Amino acid sequence: MSASDTVAGQVESPAAPTTRPFAPFEWLVALRYLRARRKEGFISVIAGFSFIGIMLGVATLIIVMAVMNGFRQELFDKMLGLNGHVVVHSVGQFKDYDEVSKRIANVPDVKHALPLVEGQVLASTPLGSTGALVRGLREDDLKSLKAISSKVHFGTLDGFDDNPGIAIGSRMANTLNVKVGDSVSILTPRGASTPLGTAPRIKRYPVVAIFEIGMSEYDASIMFMPLNEAQIYFNQPDSVTVLEVVLKSPDEVAELAPAILQAGGPSIYVTDWRQRNATFFSALQVERNVMFLILTLIVLVAALNIISGLKMLVKDKARDIAILRTMGATRGSVMRIFLIAGATIGVAGTLAGLALGVLVCLNIDHIRWFVSWLTDTELFPAELYYLSELPAEMDSGETTSVVIMALTLSVLASVYPAWRASRLDPVEALRYE
Repeated sequence: MSASDTVAGQVESPAAPTTRPFAPFEWLVALRYLRARRKEGFISVIAGFSFIGIMLGVATLIIVMAVMNGFRQELFDKMLGLNGHVVVHSVGQFKDYDEVSKRIANVPDVKHALPLVEGQVLASTPLGSTGALVRGLREDDLKSLKAISSKVHFGTLDGFDDNPGIAIGSRMANTLNVKVGDSVSILTPRGASTPLGTAPRIKRYPVVAIFEIGMSEYDASIMFMPLNEAQIYFNQPDSVTVLEVVLKSPDEVAELAPAILQAGGPSIYVTDWRQRNATFFSALQVERNVMFLILTLIVLVAALNIISGLKMLVKDKARDIAILRTMGATRGSVMRIFLIAGATIGVAGTLAGLALGVLVCLNIDHIRWFVSWLTDTELFPAELYYLSELPAEMDSGETTSVVIMALTLSVLASVYPAWRASRLDPVEALRYE
């Protein structure tokens, strides 16, 4: 009997000692293979690049998705904090708004029903001018909008109904170059009716408060005026433009809309925030999904590096595999050794990426300011992205899915090289070493 037959007989012998799956020796050999010696340094470099690739891929996914979640939530909060969740319109002139607002306010899960007069104007001073949207509200109703009342930086809303003044955003104040106490001229085409047509109306109002919501579009274009003054200014002395209804939860708008319609009476119809902002939020959702798919490719490429690194490791360790097999290691043990080696790279890279992603998300705005200072450029300008600061809101379910996806890709990438290692013929490996 030849030596090769003897070796082969030893490998296939049913009496060969067996060990339980993922025994300590399998972990020991797998981790030893990852600590390559000097002559195997190239394999260690490939493993290092795979680790870095998975780490950066996971961290990038977590950071980008958190920023997009934060961006969406901030816009959502600010837009719905200033505008009602449901807008009630009247078929004709809205003269019975007090009665309708009381009935709607009594609907369960409705917080407020705010009578509102709206109109476009031109606001000007000797130092500047800008277009503005005037929103006429009662003092109590304006104070109930925490997005405004909690963001007043200069002046006060106390006595808002008694003073014919206006509250404006910080960016509008900068454009007009005014401060609290200064006067602003407001021009509207909806003035008095004359035989020659409707004459424009112009009137000066003092600035009584300056607020900053944090959304540049609103800070630059919204102006608040007492409801009774707005009714006089826009020639609507006994009516309002709409009722804005604020719900306890904006997600309940579909369930509450029929009750609001019934409480309001037959002469009204309603629109909600989903209809008014459908295109905007749909675009954000599509962009978010596409970014997730694109950034997943980073993790996929890093997982493919695991395949190439393990295949080179299997080729380099062919002699060691043959010796292990002749000593009684089963095909399953060999496969698990290389599966552990590849999975270790993936798990370590995923955990490192998770830690890096969380760390960056917690300090995202400080990092933005540092990069802006370092490059002397303004990152994420408020005029373009609407927000005055960069938000990041991590979603636990989304972060968990990123981690599970990275771990799954890492393990799957390790299966093929590990299977190839288990199919290696020890006789051929020793013969052609």
